[in-house]
Amino acid sequence: MPHKHNAARRHHIGKMKFRVTNWAEYEAGLRRRGSLTLWITPQALAGWAAPRRKTRGGQPLYSDLAIETALMLGMVFGLRLRQSEGLVSSVLDMMGLDLAVPDYTTLSRRARTWKPSARSNDRQHVAGGPIHVLVDSTGLKIYGAGQWLEEKHSVKSRRGWRKLHLAVDADSGEIIAHSLTDQDTGDASQLEPLLDQIDDEIGQLTADGAYDGTPTYDAVLLHSPSAKIVIPPRSNAVERPTAQASCQRDDHIAAMQADGRLKWQASTGYGKRALVETAMGRYKGVIGPRLRARSFRAQQTEAAIGVAILNRMLACGRPKSVRCQASTGAAK
Repeated sequence: MPHKHNAARRHHIGKMKFRVTNWAEYEAGLRRRGSLTLWITPQALAGWAAPRRKTRGGQPLYSDLAIETALMLGMVFGLRLRQSEGLVSSVLDMMGLDLAVPDYTTLSRRARTWKPSARSNDRQHVAGGPIHVLVDSTGLKIYGAGQWLEEKHSVKSRRGWRKLHLAVDADSGEIIAHSLTDQDTGDASQLEPLLDQIDDEIGQLTADGAYDGTPTYDAVLLHSPSAKIVIPPRSNAVERPTAQASCQRDDHIAAMQADGRLKWQASTGYGKRALVETAMGRYKGVIGPRLRARSFRAQQTEAAIGVAILNRMLACGRPKSVRCQASTGAAK
């Protein structure tokens, strides 16, 4: 803010600077994200045709992996369903493959019944021990009247939004669990569905104050009995000596009352929660801040494929940053 009182005599704290140590490897990974061979894999081409069903009804032509590949290509390159159909058709023609291409109506219909393939469920990062899980949620816009119509024409906005709940591995930055709900769903209610998607042992779970409460501690300790839970209690929280399942929460309350919130954050490593904010910003920057699908089931498919895209991009290369040494002398 300009023209602050006593600005000339105020203490200025310089912005921290970081340097990427693996720039050559990271730059190659950034270029590889635009390669078609990254998104059209040999596994997808081998499993393009749907397995023959033994029940009544018509036989499907395309497997869920083929639908996933077409939808993934469209999301990566920012294409609509018709343009995604044209891109897949041209690529298969250039590869000399005689494979049928799902049309845009098939993509729209199958998006509502799509199930993740075994390959999309495989994690790129193999944990060597208990993992540090970061949990948070963000909002994604959906179709409806926007703010412009509301301001210019006094049209009541019907625009809603969905909540995307994410669980991120703090060490690898990979999204290891996710769920998409409506805007009225509470954050804490989705913790258990996120934990059900995590097979690894949890060493620490970090979340913001929206997840504070005994049910959260019970769910995490049921999944990993030795897990450390770092959640800031609400300002008016009091200790509960009789609550055995929430003894960690009582320790957090006592530590905040004794040393203050800032020392508690430094001692518990609560600052790492910013990494899940980075993951949400990466989703909105790469995939987009809104959902294109109209039905809720198709929106869930869209969010799931978006998460798979981010994880595959992250597997191509991740920057390793180190903080630069501060220069001597006061910043001016």
